Amino acid sequence: MIKNIIGLTEKVFLVIIAVFTVAAMGQEVYSTIINQKVELKDLLLMFIYAEVLGMLAAFYSSHRIPITIPLFIAMTALSRLIILQGKDGNPSILLFESGAILLIAASCWIISRIRVNEEL
Repeated sequence: MIKNIIGLTEKVFLVIIAVFTVAAMGQEVYSTIINQKVELKDLLLMFIYAEVLGMLAAFYSSHRIPITIPLFIAMTALSRLIILQGKDGNPSILLFESGAILLIAASCWIISRIRVNEEL
């Protein structure tokens, strides 16, 4: 009984996340059209939205979320932060954010290598 309630609650929230993600994508596209200018930060934000939808699709198809998808989202979000900072940002923050991207990328590589070894 409690397991069914929790499962239903999870599915409701995932649908809400999907609806909000599509709405946010629509707002971003509308804003880009109004401004008549496409910037890299906008593309990265749309990529994050697409990855969130991909993560939801992966969950619905396999009932689990591959760990690499949230890691890709994190790398994209950090890249967007670096771009938004611009040239006036604190260089040490840029190093920390770049280091975080490097650590996440290394984690993705390690995870992919573990999966390849498990399949052999």
